[in-house]
Order: sequence, then structure tokens, then C-alpha cells
Amino acid sequence: MIEFLQRQSRHLYPGYFAMVMATGALSLSLWYLDILFAAELLMYFNVFIFVLLLVLNGLRLLLNTRDFMKDLNDNGKGPGFFTLIAASGVLGSQFVIIKNMTETGFIFWLAAFIIWIILMYTFFTLIIIKRVKPLIDESVNGGWLLVVVSTQSLAVLGTLAANSTEFAEVMIFISLCLFLLGCALYLNIIAFIFYRLMFLKIEAMSLTPPYWISMGALAITTLAGSVLVLNGSGIVPELEIFIKGFTLFFWALGTWWIPLLIILGVWRHIVNRYPLSYTPELWGMAFPIAMYTVGTTNLSMALELEFLMIIPHVTIFAAVLVWLLIMAGLIIHHGKRLRN
Repeated sequence: MIEFLQRQSRHLYPGYFAMVMATGALSLSLWYLDILFAAELLMYFNVFIFVLLLVLNGLRLLLNTRDFMKDLNDNGKGPGFFTLIAASGVLGSQFVIIKNMTETGFIFWLAAFIIWIILMYTFFTLIIIKRVKPLIDESVNGGWLLVVVSTQSLAVLGTLAANSTEFAEVMIFISLCLFLLGCALYLNIIAFIFYRLMFLKIEAMSLTPPYWISMGALAITTLAGSVLVLNGSGIVPELEIFIKGFTLFFWALGTWWIPLLIILGVWRHIVNRYPLSYTPELWGMAFPIAMYTVGTTNLSMALELEFLMIIPHVTIFAAVLVWLLIMAGLIIHHGKRLRN
């Protein structure tokens, strides 16, 4: 039995928690657009996925420690571990927004914040002190922006759950600092991604779905800034104009990414005929589309611009369609594996 579990968990994709991120973002999108039953249903499904992935990753850590640490020390795979933090933040936000369970949200935030501190400094230390380092075109991709996504997910959940604690002002301050840190990290990391895209040769096979995180990181940054404006206290009102401007800046940049990512997808799969098949990385494409819907909805409320709501009412169809297609791909893929 132990050998079977060891074999099954050895090659578990480190970024599989992106499935929780995508499902949670879609659930929140539906909730804000008053499709309440579907939003709650997806929330319960998300809890199941989250627990299942926790168990599988726990087994991998215990039974395949060497492979686990090897992935953590890998420039390409290592950022995938940050999906655990982002998934915790998104799921915790579901509990707060959909079920009004702020105490549960605080527990998720505290656990994710501790893991964020450990993982952030472990990963970057391992990457910095590594003796042999890969070239940029062999290591840097959109998945690196999961560092930003995880940071902003904590900013969102911290702001939402702050009022359930006795130290709300401290949590709001921490969330504000995390929001600003996430903004700075994005600007730093995206520079390397742009350099790779613009000045190094790009093959169709290298334009993997995680490049959509380039937009997804901006979408959740938009959400974090908007939530701070809508729910912030303490020092936040004094910085409201600054936060609004910064939030709109990142939303505009995220909106700019969408047509380019679609064009690159057409170039990859239609022009170059690269086969489209299910991989866990596809959840890195489902999350940004749904999160853009959530972020734009909250931006509309934060800036009091009702006409922006036209966008979520359109993008929700894309978010649902992409999530359903990827879920169908997952079921077919694992069905074939079971039959074989």
C-alpha cells in the first residue's frame, strides 16, 4: 500500500492547487453576479478539492521527500508551490464572502500567512545560493508571478477577515503592506518575463498556460486594492486616492494583456498546430479569467463606475466555459489512466 501511494504521489504537479484557485475565483464571480446557488455549489466542491490536494501533497512530502525538495529547488517548478497559499487565500475569501464566516477566514489567513513566510524565504534563498543556475529562457515563465498572486491573496483575505479580530487595524496595515509588496514584486518579475518574450526566441511549446498568470496576477492585485478601498480602515482612508490610482493602473495593464494572450494562444495552437491536451498547468489559465471578472466587479464598486459592470457580465461566460472545458479534460484524462 505504501509503495502504491509513493508511486502515485511521486510526480504530483506542485502547482495543482491552481485548480482550487480557479474554482474559487469562478465561485466568487458567480456570487457577485447573483448566481448564488452555483457559487455555493462550487464552494463545497472547492473544499473537497482543497482537502484532497492537501492529503496528496502531504503524502508526497512524507513518501517522496527528495522529489518534493528537488521541485522546490527548481526555478521552473518551485513557484508552483505558492499555489497552496493562493488557494488558501481564495478559499478563505469564499468562506467570508459567501458564508460570512469571518472567523474561518481568519484561520485560513493565519495559516497561509505562516506558510507564505516560510515558503517565500526558503524558495528565494534556495534559488539565490544555487551554484549552477539555468539561463532565463530555461527558467523564467509566467508561473513566477504566483509569488505575486499568493501575496495579493493574503492582502484580500486579511482585509476581509480583519473585523472578526481584536486587532483589525494591525491586519489592515499588514494587508496594505502585502498589497504594495505584491505590486513591487510584479513590476520586478514581469520585467524578466517581458525580456524573455521580446528578445529571446520563443517556441510554441514554451508558451505554456501559466503565462496567463501575467494577467491573473494583475486581476487579483486589482481585487486586493479594491477590497482595501471598500473595507479598509486605519491608515487606508488617508491613502485612498493613491490606492485607487494604483489599482486602476494594474487593472488597465491586466486588460491590455488579454488580447495579446489570446493572439499568442492562436499562434501556438492554430498557426503552429501545437496539440491542445489536458495538463494541470491549464488551471493557470482558468484562474486569471475568473479572477479578472471578480476584480473588475470590485473595481466598479470601489471607483463607483457602474459602466465597468458590462465587462464582468461578458467575461463570466468565458470563465465558465474555460473552467468546464478544463474540468472535462481532467475527467477524460484520469479516466483513461484508470482504464490503462
